[in-house]
Amino acid sequence: MDKQKLIQEHPQIKDLMAKKPIVWRNPDYGERAPLPLSRAQIFDAVARWERFAPYLERVFPETVATHGVIESPLIRIDRMRAAWEMLNHQSLHGQLYLKADSELPVSGSIKSRGGIYEVLKFAERVAMQRSDLTYLDDYGVLANSDYHRLFAQYGVIVASTGNLALSVGIAAASFGFKTTVYMSHDARQWKKDRLRANGVTVKEFDTDFSSVIPLARQAAAADPHCHFVDDEGSTDLFLGYAVAAVRLQHQFKKQGIKVDAKHPVVVYLPAGVGGSPSGVAFGLKMIMGANVHPVFCEPTHVPSVTLGMMTKLNEKISVQDIGLDGLTAADGLAVSRPSRIAGKIMRTLLLGSVTFNDDDLFEYVSELIDTQKITVEPSAAAGFTAIKPLTTAVPELGGANVTHVVWATGGDMMPVSERERDYQRGTTLLTHERFN
Repeated sequence: MDKQKLIQEHPQIKDLMAKKPIVWRNPDYGERAPLPLSRAQIFDAVARWERFAPYLERVFPETVATHGVIESPLIRIDRMRAAWEMLNHQSLHGQLYLKADSELPVSGSIKSRGGIYEVLKFAERVAMQRSDLTYLDDYGVLANSDYHRLFAQYGVIVASTGNLALSVGIAAASFGFKTTVYMSHDARQWKKDRLRANGVTVKEFDTDFSSVIPLARQAAAADPHCHFVDDEGSTDLFLGYAVAAVRLQHQFKKQGIKVDAKHPVVVYLPAGVGGSPSGVAFGLKMIMGANVHPVFCEPTHVPSVTLGMMTKLNEKISVQDIGLDGLTAADGLAVSRPSRIAGKIMRTLLLGSVTFNDDDLFEYVSELIDTQKITVEPSAAAGFTAIKPLTTAVPELGGANVTHVVWATGGDMMPVSERERDYQRGTTLLTHERFN
């Protein structure tokens, strides 16, 4: 790969190589282009979630209050907004909200959407092929012992840095599938422990996600009764994430948030391999249209989706190709090569992306606890880092009628020790910043 030619064609690569935070504006944003997925497929996914609600309510007690619906709150965070203004030495003229996927039932992260959905779809296919289940049946029967024995004849394999493993692993094990997770060196020990406690086989590798996923794919291919959840290219994962937009539209209505030309919405989404933020962004554009503007947020050491989309090489380029190490404290974002489908579908749907330094994450983690009593994992605070650079680069999105939505992608299942460590790191950084 000719790095010098890439730099000539895309000068911002030089800043990426130097690990400088950047704002990349997508030159193709808003153009008309054919899309491989449709609004109808999103509503098909919505219907499948609804069919499985009785099963989820029966198997996961934390969903009883919502009758089996897996959804997170949309929270107006005015105290955090004031803290953000002090930290950034400027006013935030619009409204600030947190989409708290950190509180999603079952696995406590955005991966509850795509990961669980793909497992549900696989379970439905097996049940339809091997039993007398019909689409109008009460899917709560799938929790019965007869179905458990049926599902035990099948396997599910996934590779993950952590959160996708939790959602797929917990959901698949609940059905009785033989579940195996391949995990890269970035994965936290507590996530491995939680999976093993749920009867999931965890295979650990001292390498990054991009090297682990081919091993998982190969193992799944060797077993005709095994389903592989492909974080690099699964349309089922993608559509599971897209359902979030249907739910968010309803939350906007309930909270009186307008979405039109005079009231644009900017949604800040942390990006690792790019599957979950792309699925959400696709859904937002399909459901709410041109006045919702998705923005991706990535670590300066691992700007994989930014690099792939900037060069239009997508999954054919990794951050190591431009000399980056791919290391970040945001374990869910530690993916060196982007999804096969993310950049291609996002080509005209993504406003742009912003890269950030890891230390900034911990400051916002601490501020969110101090101001709102909300705990998120470091990667889930990424959206806060993007507001200032984005509104500076795109001044029309810095006005008083703009709604800013930070998508908090995970954190609810974090052990207390991890929460305290992250909080202390952020507090130390904030103290140093205020007195220097």
